[in-house]
Amino acid sequence: MLTVDFDRLGLRAGERVLDLGCGAGRHAFEMYRRGADVVAFDQDADELAGVRDLFAAMRQAGEVPEGAEADVKEGDALSLPFGDGEFDRIVAAEILEHVPADLQALAELVRVLRPGGTIALTVPRWFPEVVCWKLSRAYHDIPGGHIRIYSDAELVGKAESAGLVYDGRHYAHALHSPYWWIKCAVGVDNERHPAVRAYHRILVWDIMRKPRVTRWAERALNPVLGKSLVVYLHKPEAAGGADDRA
Repeated sequence: MLTVDFDRLGLRAGERVLDLGCGAGRHAFEMYRRGADVVAFDQDADELAGVRDLFAAMRQAGEVPEGAEADVKEGDALSLPFGDGEFDRIVAAEILEHVPADLQALAELVRVLRPGGTIALTVPRWFPEVVCWKLSRAYHDIPGGHIRIYSDAELVGKAESAGLVYDGRHYAHALHSPYWWIKCAVGVDNERHPAVRAYHRILVWDIMRKPRVTRWAERALNPVLGKSLVVYLHKPEAAGGADDRA
């Protein structure tokens, strides 16, 4: 299940890309399939081990273009072990809401992005997230959990203050908002509740089968109920440089 639109990000084969807070690797795998030179970055060594294994399986299965590279790197988002301007594209999906020093994390992302490069930031959207917080303290008040709820204006404003230029936004995963509201209402760990199990089966069916009816429904509902806010930005070229964000 992808949140970022890689065409909108401008991703091209052969580019060096960073998936910050990659988790299980969903965006990293898609960028690898598209022929990018991918670095999947996270602080969870167990997650990274699984991502590394799947990168290897993809290579063996011939699922990636010739010349595409992929690796994993463990570390801290507040002190990235990369050079200035090292990446052409960056994805930071559902990570900033976990980071107390989000301005420092954004500054690091801007530092390692090349001038003219693009970045996609995704966070839980304000309205669906507020509902979750009101229904369940356990949803967010856990070690490593969500510590803030971003409005669109706050996320864009912080990114612009860090030196990025706003290019646009969209919302994603409207069908997932009711699922999380149900979980928060009955207990976030209550996976056996009939309503949770029933809705989960619908989501799995949707992800696996991609029926037209749910694709249409989600597109219609995303502007209102989209669970994720996705913001696209770029780093300005140096003075006198040409913008090559084709």
